[in-house]
Amino acid sequence: MQEPLLGAEGPDYDTFPEKPPPSPGERTRVGVLQSKRVLLAAFAAVLGNFSFGYSLVYASPVIPALEHSLDPNLSLTKTQASWFGSVFTLGAAAGGLSAMVLNDLLGRKLSIMFSALPSVAGYAFMAGAHGLWMLLLGRMLTGFAGGLTAACIPVYVSEIAPPGVRGALGATPQLMAVFGSLSLYALGLLLPWRWLAVAGEGPVLVMILLLSFMPNSPRFLLSRGRDSEALQALTWLRGADADIRWEFEQIQDNVRKQSSRMSWAEARDPHMYRPITIALVMRFLQQLTGITPILVYLQSIFDSTAVLLLPKYDAAIVGAVRLLSVLIAAVTMDLAGRKALLFVSGYAMGWGPITWLLMAEILPLRARGVASGLCVLVSWLTAFALTKSFLPVVNAFGLQAPFFFFAAVCLVNLAFTGCCVPETKGRSLEQIESFFHSGRSVLH
Repeated sequence: MQEPLLGAEGPDYDTFPEKPPPSPGERTRVGVLQSKRVLLAAFAAVLGNFSFGYSLVYASPVIPALEHSLDPNLSLTKTQASWFGSVFTLGAAAGGLSAMVLNDLLGRKLSIMFSALPSVAGYAFMAGAHGLWMLLLGRMLTGFAGGLTAACIPVYVSEIAPPGVRGALGATPQLMAVFGSLSLYALGLLLPWRWLAVAGEGPVLVMILLLSFMPNSPRFLLSRGRDSEALQALTWLRGADADIRWEFEQIQDNVRKQSSRMSWAEARDPHMYRPITIALVMRFLQQLTGITPILVYLQSIFDSTAVLLLPKYDAAIVGAVRLLSVLIAAVTMDLAGRKALLFVSGYAMGWGPITWLLMAEILPLRARGVASGLCVLVSWLTAFALTKSFLPVVNAFGLQAPFFFFAAVCLVNLAFTGCCVPETKGRSLEQIESFFHSGRSVLH
């Protein structure tokens, strides 16, 4: 049985002292304002996840269309189709690698905004494609943007959100990614494949516009010695009437303790490598469940089954069910806890949104930018291996072979969750970090 995260007191693990509670009227007024501003900032950021989800499954309706294309320059063979589906994940891996530098160099917000450049260029290449190389380059560029945002957005959202709503807000990146996928499936019922690429430009441009007015992460600003900007950012996020001194001092104290960059020698310290290892393994196992090849080849999978509806309608139904599941996860995550959902729910309610949230919550501040990029790199290299090999394996052994493998991985996920994953519900990022500093084991 796992110990609660805040189950003990001691010099190495302090629960922060409570401040006097505000009056009910003040609490309501400040809470509403805080929620509105944090929600606005989070929404602006997670539009990048919408674009990511949209571009990830772009191949699903496009591969069947191009396999039957009358244009010899665009007609895809089975091998070319597997590259068109999988090269996105190579771009995402490169985006995760770049995030290891950009997340701490430019900051979370500017890194998200920077992702718009490859995203817009990639959609333009696919919309105007007159050869396979343009399609592949477009997929690679949109994948790069997706990998970059996948590393930066969960960190940004977790760092601006108060502990009480961080679980719900932490699910919004996955929620918007699923909504983006559903939007692609729905538009695929109406639009030809070139116009699907054109439509993908819209959310990216809206994201850039909104983020221009949003603050950067207070934690990032403090780590760069920009204390006055950090105070202004936190004041804007919490509202001018909110008493932010206690929270600001917590963040400031934590940043001060970790003002220098992590060295390789420190990486061998358990309080550093334990959370990083947990996050890495979770991202690896999440991809091994097979979610990426299933989504990328969803219509092709339904083509090979005996379902009654047309594959494009089946894909849209799957997208709708995924969206409903993530919505339920967002509502229940701060009530039931992260581990409970990992145990009892499917991918869209558990291993989809929660692994991204936990990655952003448990990574130590000094290593958060680099480690989140490393997690995304591992995740998408794994996704590439699965997505590239999926169609050849199906052709050689049948559709049941990869799905038996994915089912076995899910059993491994349950064991890993029980042994290694901490419960972070209701804890501040500083308290979570103190837990790993305490050196206590996850198990009794």
